[in-house]
Amino acid sequence: MARLEGHDSLSGIEKPAVEASENYTHNEQPNPGNLNVRAMDPEERIRIEKSLLRKLDARCSYFVVIYILNYLDRNNIGAARLKGLQEDLKLSDTQYATCLSILYVGYILMQIPSNMFINRIPRPSLYIAAVMTIWGLISTLTGLAKGFGGMVAIRFLLGFVEAAFLPGALLILSKWYTRRELTKRNAILFCGNLISNAFSSLVGAGVLSNMDGVLGHRAWRWLFYIEGAATMFVAVLAAFILPDLPTNSRGFTEEELLVAQLRMTEDVGEADSDSADMGIFDGLIMVVKDWKVYLMMLTFTAYTTGLSFNAFFPTLTGTLGLKYVPTLLLSAPPWVFACLFSLINAWHSDRKQEKFGHIVGPICMGLVGFVISMATLNKAARYVALFLQAGSYAGFIVFYSWISSSFPRPPAKRAVALAMINAFSQLGNVAGSYVWDLKENGYRKSYGIVTAMFGVTIVGCWVIRMVLVNQNKKLALGEESAWEVHDDVANQTARVEGLKSEGADLKPQIGFRYLV
Repeated sequence: MARLEGHDSLSGIEKPAVEASENYTHNEQPNPGNLNVRAMDPEERIRIEKSLLRKLDARCSYFVVIYILNYLDRNNIGAARLKGLQEDLKLSDTQYATCLSILYVGYILMQIPSNMFINRIPRPSLYIAAVMTIWGLISTLTGLAKGFGGMVAIRFLLGFVEAAFLPGALLILSKWYTRRELTKRNAILFCGNLISNAFSSLVGAGVLSNMDGVLGHRAWRWLFYIEGAATMFVAVLAAFILPDLPTNSRGFTEEELLVAQLRMTEDVGEADSDSADMGIFDGLIMVVKDWKVYLMMLTFTAYTTGLSFNAFFPTLTGTLGLKYVPTLLLSAPPWVFACLFSLINAWHSDRKQEKFGHIVGPICMGLVGFVISMATLNKAARYVALFLQAGSYAGFIVFYSWISSSFPRPPAKRAVALAMINAFSQLGNVAGSYVWDLKENGYRKSYGIVTAMFGVTIVGCWVIRMVLVNQNKKLALGEESAWEVHDDVANQTARVEGLKSEGADLKPQIGFRYLV
């Protein structure tokens, strides 16, 4: 088998000629209508690509709506706590923290199997819609909880089902967008997360202020009923709106689908497909053998622990000493700021093709916010600190695209890497559920813990950067290959590119480098 070193982009790089085999494996997609996009007039190629991206951006924007509801259903327990959930269910502070953390147990267990499944099915849009319907139903049932046991069971199941969404969405985006486009699209997706932090406060304020006692139910129960029903409605539409794969998605022309496949091939020098020789668990085995995964797992977990203030944001805003409605309303603006800052940071990261600085910079912003919160109880200063803390999410978004670009091929490995790193990082949320029990002096000790975790994250990112720089040097010298090329994937690469030569004789294509 050939070894691939790949390349970053075809601009200015003369590629060796390769030829498709006449026989296709089940993994290989025929060239629709015998179209030859590489022989297409450049202006026509640009027109088709713009049309493709316009449609794709419009349809993928629905992920933002889903992510808003994903986080609303997961984190509305924080707003409900302010209006009596903990008292009505007679939960101690430790039991409440357990209700928060148990969600991440289910979330961790399901992510890897789910992403392995999504990578192998032709219609991931239907899968996302189905699991979303189920988690919407489970979220609605949260309003029926009568005590600690019921709440723990519901939260575990909610996490178990919700686990399919985020790594699945990231995988789908990585199958359509090149490395020069992915960070910005990930940022748009994560704006759903950030907006939900603002939106949940506004929805919570409206429901908790006006629904108490309606039909004999407490307002916090109505919060779960309303948001769960909204999730199920959006889930039905998701089946028709979300894209599937560049080889079979509905709503695109044949030319657009072929350009979509060619873009991904040009991005790193190989078609974005798994070999027919690969088994179900081969992607998992490849990930387990790659020690970059473990570096990213540990670093990302520290980052997630540092960001655990997210689940307690209304409570932290409550340290300003205001009533519950003003507290919820004031919780929204920091997340609006975080959304805008994240988009700018992601755009600049894509433009410069740089990751480390665009992760560490926002972390340093968050550190300043933590220090302010530890240093003073002044209301104005602490509110400014909340903006800085929320802004630290911008680096979190860039880290996700760093994962995708560090495991570009094969897709089975990328799918498991995304899920495994994200799943393991949820241990940070589990730990974070207990970090914020330390209420003395405006949560000063809690802020000290997350400050330390951000410090660990910076060190971890630096180590990852050094590892990738070293691997890039080896790639440049021809001492190492980025991944192994299988003959059937090489043939598919050749066919997508419309070139003529023998796929089995594919020569190493120099130019691919890991993004640092």
